[in-house]
Amino acid sequence: MANEILMRRFAAIGARVQVIGAPVGVPRLDVRADARGELFDVRFTGNGRPVELEVVDVDRADRHLLLFVRGDGGKSKFLCGFDERHWFVAAVPEDARGVTGVKTAKAALQPELVRDAVERVRPKHPQRRRNVAFTRQGEWFFVPVALEPPPAEVLRREPLARGGGTAHTLELAYRRGGRIVWVNHEHRGGITDEQFRRLPERKRRSGGWSPMTRDPELYAKGAVTHPDHATVVLNGWHRVVMNTEQKARAMKHVVFLD
Repeated sequence: MANEILMRRFAAIGARVQVIGAPVGVPRLDVRADARGELFDVRFTGNGRPVELEVVDVDRADRHLLLFVRGDGGKSKFLCGFDERHWFVAAVPEDARGVTGVKTAKAALQPELVRDAVERVRPKHPQRRRNVAFTRQGEWFFVPVALEPPPAEVLRREPLARGGGTAHTLELAYRRGGRIVWVNHEHRGGITDEQFRRLPERKRRSGGWSPMTRDPELYAKGAVTHPDHATVVLNGWHRVVMNTEQKARAMKHVVFLD
C-alpha cells in the first residue's frame, strides 16, 4: 500500500502515520509524539524482502483500524486505535481464527476467561470497556468473581505491569495459587522447587536465593489507577487477566508500551 493511501486510511480514524525508510526488512511499529501530537510511526531495520502494509478494515466511529503486514517474518495483523486518551498498537495472535476486521481483532485480544464471561452473561455491548461481563483498563481485563480472601493476605496499592510499561495501581489485591520458584542474580526467571532441591547444599545456602510465586491468580477490588487511563472502580472482587497480545509473535515488532 502506497504511503499516500496508508495516510488516508489512518486519517479516516483521525490519526497520523509516518513511514520512515524503504519498506524492507523488519518492521517496527511505535506511537510517537511531535509538536502536533501523537502519531503512528513505522520504520524498518535490516535487510530482506520488501514489506507490504495494508489497512484491511477501518471503524471510523470507534477510531480503530486493522493493519495487515506481510514480509520475511510472515503475515501479521495489528489493531491500531484510540483508547481513552492515547493511540495504541496491539499485535493480534497469529493463531486467532477469523480475524478479518476491527471487531474480530478485538475479540481475538480478549483472553479465554473474558470470552467465557461474555458467552455466559451475553452483555448488550460486549466490546465496551465496561459491561456486565468485565471491566477493561488498557490491556488488563477485570472479571467479577465470588471471592472473600483472608483479610491478612489482602495487599494494598499493588502495582500491576506487564514489564516495560507504566504500572497500573490496584487499591486492593489478592494472589493465590501459582508455583514456587527460587530466584537469585543468576536465575532471575527462577528455577522450580524440584530443581532447587537438587542443587548441592553449598549452592543452596550461599546463592542468595529467594522464593517467589510464578503465575499466581490475581484478584483486584476498589480503584484501579493509571496516568494514561480513567480510574475504574471495581465493586467486589474481580479476576485480573491480560489481553492476548503477549501470545503474538508479532509483538516483537511493537515498540510502544503504555
